[in-house]
Amino acid sequence: MRRRMASVLGLLALLIAATAAVALGTGEAPLSYGRIIPTLFGHGSTQEEFILFSLRLPRIVITLLAGMALAFSGAILQGITRNDLADPGVLGINSGAGAGVALFFLFFSIDAGTFVYAIPLVAFVSGLLTAAVIYTISYNRTAGLQPVPFVLTGVGVSIALSGLMIVLISSTDRTKVDFIAKWLAGNIWGDDWPFIWAMLPWLAVGSLIALYRAKRLNILHLGDPVSIGLGVRVRRERLVLMATAVAVASAAVSVTGGISFIGLMAPHIAKMIVGPRHERAIPAAMLIGGWLLLTADTIGRNVLAEPLPAGVVVSLIGAPYFIYLLLKR
Repeated sequence: MRRRMASVLGLLALLIAATAAVALGTGEAPLSYGRIIPTLFGHGSTQEEFILFSLRLPRIVITLLAGMALAFSGAILQGITRNDLADPGVLGINSGAGAGVALFFLFFSIDAGTFVYAIPLVAFVSGLLTAAVIYTISYNRTAGLQPVPFVLTGVGVSIALSGLMIVLISSTDRTKVDFIAKWLAGNIWGDDWPFIWAMLPWLAVGSLIALYRAKRLNILHLGDPVSIGLGVRVRRERLVLMATAVAVASAAVSVTGGISFIGLMAPHIAKMIVGPRHERAIPAAMLIGGWLLLTADTIGRNVLAEPLPAGVVVSLIGAPYFIYLLLKR
């Protein structure tokens, strides 16, 4: 099984590398594929280095990290809720983080250097508050956390927060409206190196926490009675894992906007390939999520005359998949 897992991760890494190579050579600014490797090793012209290191590479890296983060969050949420429809976008966590970012952007003046590192923290706080509200409303003291009420509550909260975003848009100036509108569409706006350094620690720490607790997450997936019988502190483990999922998803949302369905599709595909055990499914889901978002962004930037936000491309694929899962369940 370890050999198979290594083969799967290796194939996914090669798939990501191939897609990244396509993304490096495509776009509005011309850069031939024959010049990519020389430019990477410092033998390109000033224009080629600017295109590669200032435009293409940071966007590719941030897109990969964001896709990995959303897939990671979806895998954790599906595990602790025992619901295959759980996703940070569907549950309203993305909307909560986005509402916090919008409020922060509209009403607080802060310099650009601090803004880059403050925005993931703001998104985390607002996303965590949203998750706490959803958890409190859907939790039943007798039956525990039930999958269906949790998802339905998340959908309701997401709709309410979307209404709040519309109210915010209607009451501010045009420049800020454009930013929020692009954010809502899932436009990857934080495509510069500082945003990578701002988001990377959240993903790295969250991944270590989840992999350390992967066996407990496997037990939680069996249900509360079994978990309690095996000595797992259900409420504490669920809260720690939920906070971790919210933190990582919020960090991604803060730089990519409202992108849904990556956290829904990637864990499903990973479980079909490597099985349901989370110590295997989480790494595979992260690579699949990174590849899905990178592919969506590459398609959105190059297929049509006008660039299409990655969130829109993902939704065109993810919405039918969500309906399929809903009908199946």
